Order: sequence, then structure tokens, then C-alpha cells
Amino acid sequence: MSLDRAQLEPLVRAALAEDVGDGDVTTGATVPAGTRARARITQKQAGVVFGLDAAELAFALLDPQVRFTRLVAEGEWREGGPVLEIEGGAAALLTGERTALNLLQRLSGVATAAARYARAVEGTGARVLDTRKTTPGLRALEKAAVAAGGATNHRFGLFDAILIKENHAAIAGGVGEAVRQARAAAPGVPLEVECRTVEEVDEALAAGAPRLLLDNMGPDELRAIVARVGGRAELEASGNVTLDTIRAAAETGVAFISVGAITHSAPALDLSLILEPLP
Repeated sequence: MSLDRAQLEPLVRAALAEDVGDGDVTTGATVPAGTRARARITQKQAGVVFGLDAAELAFALLDPQVRFTRLVAEGEWREGGPVLEIEGGAAALLTGERTALNLLQRLSGVATAAARYARAVEGTGARVLDTRKTTPGLRALEKAAVAAGGATNHRFGLFDAILIKENHAAIAGGVGEAVRQARAAAPGVPLEVECRTVEEVDEALAAGAPRLLLDNMGPDELRAIVARVGGRAELEASGNVTLDTIRAAAETGVAFISVGAITHSAPALDLSLILEPLP
């Protein structure tokens, strides 16, 4: 997924407003009006760069005449090196620096985490999914970063798919009853139901659930349920998946593995910005 300017601008403006407030007093006190500069952003560790649109917009909103030269293709794994050159008003580059780097480092970190997990299951046929465990207000950006890193977006929010979790099932009167109620209320909406036991798997299948989320099951349990279901529903493994355990889960035959850590625990990719004045 990707964001157009209309979607991206409010997010970047809000990030700038949070940082700049009534004005950048340091830059205002030390940088003469009309001073121009060139800056370079450099990637200092291995990973996937993503978020250049957001980073560039942080500068462009401060200086509409700013010019950019991209030195990397987004979504590609690289060991490091130059990422982006920016030329424009020195005040705009200094004022926008932290907002641009915050966005770029965060999104590149998510893309890098997604790439690491996607690489870990290569050849198994399983696809790595993200979750709704995202930074409030930044979900669209973070899900775009997931896709850039090579993983797959799950539902965007509560509105575009039904995912019956254990608390829904408890209120509805059980897994099977929850599935029946949901299919009757929203027959055209994609549906998935969480199952914690073999008995719940059987209930969900009997109710016609097309996709099952197998919660916190080890490889042996997953493999047994894959055989038991026999292709009657799509299967997703979920819960406490790490880079050390995802391969074993993928080799059980499940179609999907959801990993909340891709977004909620992704470390920022290390990037720096160095500025030099222009004559």
C-alpha cells in the first residue's frame, strides 16, 4: 500500500507542529536569513529504507523550493550508504531535520523488521502478516513500510474484515455461534476466527469459517491441525512468534503467520543527517 500527498501531508504537518511549536528558536538565533545549505542522509546499518516521501515532505513544507536527489531505491535490502541529498534554505533543513529523520528511521525500521521475517520463511509458502499493533496515527505509514519490506498487510482496521477473538466468542456463546452470527450479520465481509484448541477448530469449521487463527500453538500442534483441517479453511499461526521460531511454524504448512513485533517492536534504522553551508 502507498499514501498520496493528501493522506501524507496531515501526518507530516502534525509531526512538524509537535516539534516546531511557535518556532525553532535555536535556528532563528544562529542562522542568518537567506542562508542556503546542502544535507545528506546516510544509512549507518544494514536494512531496508522506506519513508522518503514523508521525510522529503517534512522539508518541502518548510521550504517549497527545496530540491531532493534520491540515492537509494526504497524496499531494497542494503548494507548502508548514502540515502538522500537535500538542497535548500538552511533554516528549513535544520528545522525539519528531526521530524524527517524520526519518520524515516521509524518507517525504515518497520520495513527492515518485515524484511527479516519475510526472509526467514522463504521457500515455505507461508506469508508473514502484520497486525493492528501500530503507532496510533501512523498505521497507514507503518503498513506501507511492512509491504515495502516484503511482508503482507492484514486487515487495516476494525471496519474491513471480521476477526473473532476469544472475547467476542465468549460474549457470543462460543466460537461456532460467533461465526454463525457474524456470517449472518455481514455475509460479504472477510471472516476469520481465533481458535485455541482442537475443539474450537472443529466448531469453527462446522460453522463454515473460511479462515482460522491458531493462537499460541507450537509446531507439533500446528502440524496436527493442518492435517486435521485438510484444506477446508485457510490457517494462520499467531502468538509469540519470533525470528528464532517463525521458520518452524512456517514449515508446518500454515498459509499465514502474523507477527505483531514487526510494528510494535521494530527498532529504528540508524540514519544520520550531515549539513554543509553553500556559498
